[in-house]
Amino acid sequence: MRTVTQEPDEWVDGFLFVANRSILDFLNTKLVLAQVPTELLPDFSALERWLIASGIVRSAKTKSLLRSWRHLPEAAVFLKGLIAFRERLRDAVLRMEVGLVPSDEFLQEINTGLVQHPPVTALHRREGKVVRESLFDPKRPADLWASFLNEAADLLSEPESHRIRQCEACVVHFLDTSRKGSRRWCSMNLCGNKRKVAAYQRRKRDNASVG
Repeated sequence: MRTVTQEPDEWVDGFLFVANRSILDFLNTKLVLAQVPTELLPDFSALERWLIASGIVRSAKTKSLLRSWRHLPEAAVFLKGLIAFRERLRDAVLRMEVGLVPSDEFLQEINTGLVQHPPVTALHRREGKVVRESLFDPKRPADLWASFLNEAADLLSEPESHRIRQCEACVVHFLDTSRKGSRRWCSMNLCGNKRKVAAYQRRKRDNASVG
């Protein structure tokens, strides 16, 4: 299994953001670093940092609220459930990447979760246009489910699901938004250049042996 190495342009506060979808960036919080499977969300404080780094949490009010939850048993229970959900989501994404659909059980889990934690949206004026955006205003740790479930539902219903892929050289997943749809790497900085250099060196050795 190839190791993901850190490049500053791809990382924010210790988290990788190359997936073009925040829910896939969330999936990528379990990585292989220095040849070791690494959990980037070991506690609620780490999740707090990820929510801020991802841009999901922006207001000073919500940041302060998350800080106040760090040592709550309810927050620890939520994080344990969220990590388990992440791995079930990983299974669904892996199925989609080979042309299958997520299991009926997982779809039902998402549907049940959306009923229990429905997403809230609001209209905003931006650059002369009216846009509809998710309204993120949690009051307790369990309210965080709404954002993750809504993003997961959007991903599972992605019209171009064939563009959801895993990097050819590591464990990172991403949505290919390139015009040609030919993206193969998590990023050129992390894996693309390394594979190109390795291929060049291999060709060079092959040519030398032939000569």
